[in-house]
Amino acid sequence: MKIQVLVAAMDQNDHSLPEKMNICTDAIIGNQCDRNSVESFQFNGSKITYLNFAERGVGLNRNNALMRADADVVLFSDDDIVYLDDYDKVIENAFNDIPDADVIIFNVNEKVRERYVIPELSRVGYFNYLRYGTARIAVRLKSIRDNGIYFNQCFGGGTEHCHGEDNIFLSDCLKKKLKIYAFPQAIANLSDERQSSWNRGYNEKYLRDQGILYRTISRKWWRLLCLQDAVRHSSLYNLSPAEVYRVMRDGALKHT
Repeated sequence: MKIQVLVAAMDQNDHSLPEKMNICTDAIIGNQCDRNSVESFQFNGSKITYLNFAERGVGLNRNNALMRADADVVLFSDDDIVYLDDYDKVIENAFNDIPDADVIIFNVNEKVRERYVIPELSRVGYFNYLRYGTARIAVRLKSIRDNGIYFNQCFGGGTEHCHGEDNIFLSDCLKKKLKIYAFPQAIANLSDERQSSWNRGYNEKYLRDQGILYRTISRKWWRLLCLQDAVRHSSLYNLSPAEVYRVMRDGALKHT
């Protein structure tokens, strides 16, 4: 099984990233910077390709790499990930053990836990997919391509709407009836070296974008998605559930 890491990076001026990230498989590094070039070289027996493009937008960056991927399984990544030595074996074993899996989500270790930790092997569906981010998702490339699934280029860092490209991606996988599993094993550590390029806190812009995100995911159920978010996370937003819902709703309606 050929595994390939697809890295969304910014402002890389040398070829040090594969070593920093402990990459031991083939990789495509989408480097959004101030120049346009393509560079390929060997690193510890693996093929590394840098796609250096003078553009912005994390969805666009991931799509540039995804369009050029040529492995059986591709692993989405960010440039602040450091892979464990056996990550390739963990991924290969997981797909071999779950032969019907189109998408498998793994754990990532953090010094301060912020991301959901997968406790046991489980199916991912409409009631729990929103908890997972892109940089721990591995997919069978054929499954994604056969169903025409790519990243929405209007959401995520560097775009008009500051987050949510990962949620839309998984939602599209579910709509196409791909089988998604959560696997209780870590494949990497989060280095904490880089601050988010988009997160400015849970301000009004974030809540408006959240409402737009939910309406993009489902024209039928977006109000319910806004409501459950407002009720569950109002303390995080430091607003009443009614006020959170109002801001999300207004953001979604004004964007129509």
